[in-house]
Amino acid sequence: MNRTIGIVLIIVGAVMLIWTGFTYTKKEKIVDAGPIQISADRQKNVNWPPYLGGILLVGGIVIVVTAKK
Repeated sequence: MNRTIGIVLIIVGAVMLIWTGFTYTKKEKIVDAGPIQISADRQKNVNWPPYLGGILLVGGIVIVVTAKK
């Protein structure tokens, strides 16, 4: 069980080091006055610091190395 968690942490940490975030589009209402509605597409960014991926990667390695076989 611990070994599986460690491997998952290693994979997630490596992915977080390679991709430091992502962008998605959200439709937002600008005007909503009865039958008249105006909306616009807004791009939102989700970013995380690269050191977080490094911490997960190192933590995963430690868990895998110290896990009982």
